[in-house]
Amino acid sequence: MSLVLHYHPLSSYCWKVQIGLYELGAPFEARVVNLGDPQLRAAFEALWPTAKIPLLEDGGRVVPETSVQLEYLDQRFGGGLLPADPDARLEARVWDRVFDNYVMTPMQKIVADRLRADEAKDPQGVAEARALLQMAYGMIEAQFEGGGRTWAAGEDFGLVDCAAAPALFYAHLLEPFGERPALAAYFERLLARPSVARVLDEARPVFQYFPYRERLPARFWDPPETLA
Repeated sequence: MSLVLHYHPLSSYCWKVQIGLYELGAPFEARVVNLGDPQLRAAFEALWPTAKIPLLEDGGRVVPETSVQLEYLDQRFGGGLLPADPDARLEARVWDRVFDNYVMTPMQKIVADRLRADEAKDPQGVAEARALLQMAYGMIEAQFEGGGRTWAAGEDFGLVDCAAAPALFYAHLLEPFGERPALAAYFERLLARPSVARVLDEARPVFQYFPYRERLPARFWDPPETLA
């Protein structure tokens, strides 16, 4: 098997690419990256110096950055994650950046702050991150108001939804959606998507290591009766 995903099962950005792989039905080998081991880290940095996960290898080709990885996979495995229409594709790319920059990034800021020593905590930075999340939630709610669309960039599940599922999963544990019924309904549709359900099920054994694990509802701890 030539396709390898270097990843960690708790990483939201890794989930983004895993969801895309499952949507496309692409066969791949998942390799957990241990950046805490100096020798393993050096080997990983030799593939891509930033040492960021996920990293995709396809034969001798190394593909970094999640949005690029999903576009690459979309081309490699016959399409479906990105719309063919140029205007629709542009909208998908815009919303992909919204979820990465204004949901995923501030969410990670809040998680990282919990891991800091007390003297190094950044309450102002956390407050700013929470404000960014609320701003993004408002944008997403407006995108779905009126019930005119099923998924974030149209009627087909795609690139944006691959980004949205992990971003919203972790973000809603740290900063609730509030009174935003359209956003909440979209989140439930994401959870019910087979590719998303599969990623969550695979991550279940390591949820105990999530810094905000006490906020995980029981439905995410308990094994599902069936995996759609």
